[in-house]
Amino acid sequence: MFKSRLMAIVTLAALLSMVLASCASPATPPPPPAETQAPAEAPSAPASPAGQELTDAFAGKYKGKVVTMAGPFTDNDAVKFDNSIKEFEQKTGIDIQYEGSKEFEASIAIRVDGGNPPDIVDFPQPGLLSTFVKKGKAIDLSKVINQDWLKQNYNQSWLDMGTMQGPSGPIMAGVWGRVNGKSLVWYPKAEFDQAGYKVPQTWDELMALTEQISKDGDTPWCIGIESGAATGWAMTDWVEEMMLRTTSLENYDKWVKGELKFDSPEVRKAIDYVTKIWFNDAYVYGGRKAIPTTFFGDAPRPMFEKPPKCWMHRQGNFITSFFPEGKVAGTDYSFFYLPPVDQQYGKPVLVAGDIYAMFNDRPEVRAVIQYFSTGDSVKGWVQAGGAISPHKDSSLDWYNNVVDKGVAEIIMNASSVRFDGSDLMPGAVGAGSFWKSMTSYVSGSIDLDTALKEIDASWPK
Repeated sequence: MFKSRLMAIVTLAALLSMVLASCASPATPPPPPAETQAPAEAPSAPASPAGQELTDAFAGKYKGKVVTMAGPFTDNDAVKFDNSIKEFEQKTGIDIQYEGSKEFEASIAIRVDGGNPPDIVDFPQPGLLSTFVKKGKAIDLSKVINQDWLKQNYNQSWLDMGTMQGPSGPIMAGVWGRVNGKSLVWYPKAEFDQAGYKVPQTWDELMALTEQISKDGDTPWCIGIESGAATGWAMTDWVEEMMLRTTSLENYDKWVKGELKFDSPEVRKAIDYVTKIWFNDAYVYGGRKAIPTTFFGDAPRPMFEKPPKCWMHRQGNFITSFFPEGKVAGTDYSFFYLPPVDQQYGKPVLVAGDIYAMFNDRPEVRAVIQYFSTGDSVKGWVQAGGAISPHKDSSLDWYNNVVDKGVAEIIMNASSVRFDGSDLMPGAVGAGSFWKSMTSYVSGSIDLDTALKEIDASWPK
């Protein structure tokens, strides 16, 4: 009897245990083997304001793709360019293959006209690019790069200069990369400060300083325009500077296109401002007669004699390579912005530089040209020295020397910029009669009327 009851109790306990077990939470299943787990999703690349293709490039969508480029960079410049794009290539996997040539103008014409252009071409002269744009060869970047981004990241003047006339109307022909400034006046800083001279802020102050140095018994200006077959280009730079300061940008643009004659009141006025300095023997080292025979690279050297034999020299930032060895920027020499003449024309800056155009339309090519519209594309070159960025998203902290940083600041603060005018004109004019006739005028072998008529007559019909 006792055993029967015991068995009943045991049986009841077993049943109760089974019921309780069925009500309990199920055990957590073991994780699947590591090899069957879904891989963690890679973080998405931040969207680029320049365009979708650049966003896709940083997401790795074009890894292994090749984009070809051609341009004038050779030797040290080619190395600096390659180094400046290396980080982009590593992050995106796109291989940018740059081919530089010292015979760039001739070689690129053969390739483009022959129907075999590189994907992207770097033009040091926008005038050459415009010839291909007129033929319908270049791709309209307004359909490639976000236009709001371009307006945000460039001074409007850069966009104006990148807009060119195509067969069916104007197009956005290119974006600007490395640039340099020309509207600079160099001076021997230590002696300048010791003499109590002050950096002029206006043209009237510049002329007052010129007169003061002359009254002190010294020569204010160092000027020379001899440059072999290119003699005269330094004179044309001065005329271009004064055109920007004494008339409108519209007139400057018409002038370089041949729509405003050299023999016009506007151009005559600009030249008059130049010759008020150049043709006063008390203002120029060696006098007017020395200007055509003084090599442009030697012109500033008397500035470094003790005491200085001349005190100011207008030239682009490249001129420091012609200064005597061992001279230190900020100590032995410095520079200031060539002052404005008329307040209504603001503070214009004459520039030169490289404009990148696109000739083949593929997603990876779009990504690269979008990249060139950003400051990051030139950051490495800026940090290495020898390049100025026109991009507003670049930083002055990138510059490692006082010259590049100072020039960058002048360009970034410019009310407007315009490219070297003679480089925009047809070769027969800009690198021909403009140089030659201005040299003859400076030397006194012809008068201004003759010089202007000669230049106008040389314009291609």
